[in-house]
Amino acid sequence: MESIEAQLQQGAAQCGISLSKEQSRQFQQYMESLLEWNQKLNLTAITQPQEFLQKHFLDSLWPLQWMQLQKKNCIDVGTGAGFPSIPLKLAVPQMQLTLLDSLQKRLTALQDICETLQVKADFVHGRAEEAGRNAKLRGQFDFAFARAVAPLPVLCEYCLPFVKVGGSFCAWKGPAGEGELAAATHALRALGGKVQRNETYLLPNGEKRVFLMIRRVSPCPNKYPRLMQKIKKQPL
Repeated sequence: MESIEAQLQQGAAQCGISLSKEQSRQFQQYMESLLEWNQKLNLTAITQPQEFLQKHFLDSLWPLQWMQLQKKNCIDVGTGAGFPSIPLKLAVPQMQLTLLDSLQKRLTALQDICETLQVKADFVHGRAEEAGRNAKLRGQFDFAFARAVAPLPVLCEYCLPFVKVGGSFCAWKGPAGEGELAAATHALRALGGKVQRNETYLLPNGEKRVFLMIRRVSPCPNKYPRLMQKIKKQPL
């Protein structure tokens, strides 16, 4: 398979991230392992190495210039194929990582991939709105991540309950992210969140992305998160 290692190092350097040759090799191995699993499971529609580099790896890594993840406890909510959290973990090995997903088959694939990469992570099978009420997970994390999971008002209710006061929920969004932020005003107020960063960036291929960091400034009321049916029917 085509090597993306040199281009990955160049792209990461554009946003101030220095990746070693060993780290770049791990990214290459991650891509190859994920695409191998993709033949059994529908993990990603992106299968071309150059597109994979841009839309998965660089998109995940770009916001690292605005986050300090060393020794932080992080959860990826609805991790899917492991984005953005596994690229972040490869770039910042000192972070602690929990991967949450509702489909056990995806977690099985990610466990196998992490073992191959020698990446340490915890894996939790469950729905976000249920896991957010679990005392072992609720309010335990410095950062919660979500990429391409749901509209922001819904994501806030899924993710903010995991974050401790003073921690942050980070959302990777496409060009519509700013509009979603405007729609999430009530959700932020209800859930104890406050916008910390609203950053727009362009990937090297010119595609626009929006990164939103929402700080947890007060405890999340116990009634949140609600049941999934209510969240979807009546978003905050």
